[in-house]
This record gives sequence, structure tokens and C-alpha cells, in this order.
Amino acid sequence: MKKNSVQVSVVMPNYNAGKYISEAIESVLNQDFDNFEFIIVDDGSTDESREIIGSYARQDNRIIFLQNPKNLGIAPSLNRAIKIAKGEYIARMDSDDKAHKDWLKTVYTKIISDSRLGVCGTNLNIVDTDGKIKYLKEYPRTNQECRNTIGMRNPFAHNSVIIRKEVLEKVGYYDNDMLFAEDFDLWIRIGQYYTFYNIQEFLINYRIYEKNSICIHQKEMIRSTLRVRKKAIKLGYKIGIFGRVFYFGTWCAQFMPSKWVLGIFNFIYTKKNTF
Repeated sequence: MKKNSVQVSVVMPNYNAGKYISEAIESVLNQDFDNFEFIIVDDGSTDESREIIGSYARQDNRIIFLQNPKNLGIAPSLNRAIKIAKGEYIARMDSDDKAHKDWLKTVYTKIISDSRLGVCGTNLNIVDTDGKIKYLKEYPRTNQECRNTIGMRNPFAHNSVIIRKEVLEKVGYYDNDMLFAEDFDLWIRIGQYYTFYNIQEFLINYRIYEKNSICIHQKEMIRSTLRVRKKAIKLGYKIGIFGRVFYFGTWCAQFMPSKWVLGIFNFIYTKKNTF
């Protein structure tokens, strides 16, 4: 890969995803798109992740392998990768998920077509530990639809997006103080200057399992989401009556059993129950 050929920098943080990381790495390396580098940040893993990543890095010079001395969190890990990225566009990938072969090409083609577009994502296939599809998760398509849903949900699947690097340089990087919902916080800052879009294709397999962060840190994620929605209101986003109802419902979810919350989450965001 020539140095000046890098258009996209794929950044992938990892923490103890050794069971699935090979599949994630190979799904990126096998993309129908050539002009990218692949920055993987291991965030203090204690499993076999580092050895697996190191093995791939030695075999493929597109991979840049960074290692944090201790667990710092997603936001600091992403910021570390972005600051050394050569690409004009930053693509996000998670270490326990799988990208379809045309993910990068499809999203990149869309985002370069409109200079006003700051973030572009896709829909998700929600899969189990074996990669079997459990249900489909759709996201709002147009800029206005994305903005209309901010009061009710995160308008993007973080692990599917491409972001213009100049956007991050303008609004600031991920907030290192946000342990969760760091992506949602970034979107509302970007939306002050740029537009949003989601391609209506299911190009990422998002894996749900017991050690997935959405299952482990459910209550903390709810509280972080509430903080971001409150911030969005202060920044002038119009939440509306349904958004306010959702805000109250989300607040109540802090006190519900985790299984109830996950069940409600799954019901609301399946393909047939999309807002």
C-alpha cells in the first residue's frame, strides 16, 4: 500500500475480544476497497487478543497495532488512533463484530458525494455468539430523520460509520470523560455544522452476548445517554413530545431489572418496530 493511497483509516479498539477478533480483523482486510489503513488499539487486554492482533499485523502492512499500557476506555483509545490516522476519513469497527465485504466502499462512496455530510452509517444485523441473525436494526435515513430521533435514540450505529477527519478537527475528538455514549455525544456536536445520513443496507453484523458492553454496563449506558440528551436540548436540538416521553422512559429504565431493559430495547429496535 502506497503512503499517499490512504483515503480511509479504519480504527478498531479492542478489550478482551479474543474469541471474535480474528473474524472482525479478516472482515476488514477482505473489503472490496483498497485505499485504507487499519489501526487497531488494544486497550489493556488480559486474554489472547494481543497475540492474535500481533500475528495479523506481522502478515499485513495495512495494520498499525497500538497497545495501551492499561485499560483506558473506548474514547481515549479511539482518539489515540485518530490522531495518527493518515486517511481523510475515519471508519469505525468493533473487535467483536463483522463487516460485510462492501461496507467501506458503500459508505465511502456516499460520504464523498456530499461535502456537507459529516457522518454516514448503515443498518445492522444483530447476531448471536454463533453469528446467526436474531433480528435487524434500522436507523433513520435522512439528515432530518436523524435529527428527529435524537430525543429517542442514537441516530447511528457507531460500528458502521465513516466520519470526515476534518469534522473531528473542527468539533473536537471523542470526549475522554464519557465512559459510555461517547459516540452519541460526538454526533450532537457534529450536527451543529454538518449533516447526517444512514444507508439503508445491513452491512455490519453486531454481536450481542453476555460480555458485550451493552449487557455488562447497561445502567451506566442509560445514565450517559440521559446526559447526552440533556446536552442536545441545550445545544438547540428539538426533542418534541415523543422525545420527552422517551426521555422519561429512559430515566425510569435505570431502576428496572436489566433483563427487562434489554427486552424492551430489542423489541423497540427490531426492523418491524423502528421509530
